[in-house]
Amino acid sequence: MKKHNFNAGPSILPQSTIENTAKAILDFNGSGLSLMEISHRAKDFQPVVDEAVALFKELLNIPEGYSVLFLGGGASLEFCMVPFNFLEKKAAYLNTGVWAKKAMKEAKAFGEVVEVASSADANYTFVPKDYTIPADADYFHITTNNTIYGTEIRTDIDSPVPLIADASSDIFSRPMDVSKYVMIYGGAQKNLAPAGLTFVIIKNDALGKVSRYIPTMLNYQTHIDNGSMFNTPPVVPIYAALQTLRWIKEQGGVKEMERRAIEKADLLYNEIDRNKLFVGTANKEDRSLMNICFVMKDEYKDLEADFMKFATERGMVGIKGHRSVGGFRASCYNALPKESVEALVACMQEFEKQH
Repeated sequence: MKKHNFNAGPSILPQSTIENTAKAILDFNGSGLSLMEISHRAKDFQPVVDEAVALFKELLNIPEGYSVLFLGGGASLEFCMVPFNFLEKKAAYLNTGVWAKKAMKEAKAFGEVVEVASSADANYTFVPKDYTIPADADYFHITTNNTIYGTEIRTDIDSPVPLIADASSDIFSRPMDVSKYVMIYGGAQKNLAPAGLTFVIIKNDALGKVSRYIPTMLNYQTHIDNGSMFNTPPVVPIYAALQTLRWIKEQGGVKEMERRAIEKADLLYNEIDRNKLFVGTANKEDRSLMNICFVMKDEYKDLEADFMKFATERGMVGIKGHRSVGGFRASCYNALPKESVEALVACMQEFEKQH
């Protein structure tokens, strides 16, 4: 039976990424050595990093004056690295979910943190719109896509202060005007590579403005100066990321990824809105294209476990909703084929007929 992988992360990857990485793990570039056992400073590996950086810049149209870094630690480490490097006195944060809240918590150790707006009282079912960014803030931090709650900021905000974004789960799913940000970062395990890799896009001249001592490993300048090679980087995930970046380019680039994302999301949201058993959890105007959250309508709550079993038996993987929301979550990242969404829709329709 075909499996349809809706996992929220680690998540589905292009088949070519999996196959090419598997081959390199057995034998990297005909060297007789595994990708897992070569030196990150081997002459054969540096071109992997160089091409991955070049494709990042090409696919996202990154302007001159920005660096692309490949680090470890996940986005969660960036929650403290960002204020370490950027927060001198005050930072502003938009609270749109668990990960935004965690980022804000870390920043409070470094200076004043202003929560400009929050949707916590509504269980993060919407993205706040009417707020004022303090003009004296060192930066404004947003989380572009909220994997748990299924909301997304799909426009590049005009900020009066330097803008920083955690784009862990929607990077490469739409074009971004990188020039509006001083930094974009994220864990790679949703739209790019296996877990263990963090990407950072950073404006070089935005650094060096805080007076505190920054530990060497937590200083972005360290990694810019050393081309992500100050210490051993996550070699295998970087190689896998390169394969995904090549795949995105071959498929038609980020604009094509966006077209597909809209097509898949429309398919599933239309079924959620039509089906008598289900209801979406996020406000329609803020619905995520990446993480589609829905629950049973109140009068059918007792069917939730039955539908989970029904869907699982038909090959649906990873559709259980996060405990904060309940119900179901279908993560429709770039590598998820339209056929998988069609299979889930058919599953929902069949279950509706039975009940």
